[in-house]
Amino acid sequence: MTSLDQLQEGATATLISVDGQPTLRRRLMEMGLLPGTPLQLIRRLDLGGVLELEVRRSRLSLRHAEATHLHVTGA
Repeated sequence: MTSLDQLQEGATATLISVDGQPTLRRRLMEMGLLPGTPLQLIRRLDLGGVLELEVRRSRLSLRHAEATHLHVTGA
């Protein structure tokens, strides 16, 4: 198990858990980031530390700090 911010571009993984403050956890889960969900890291944008993900055929952008709270496996 590793955090989402550790994935390489193009890697696919399955979300295992979401941690952090309750408001952050709720917001991430409302975006569709639920345990058991497959996802793919599309690209990293170094400027601003943003990660682009594909989750359930949708694209999401997360800050690096938020990605540290998402734990994945299968990378």
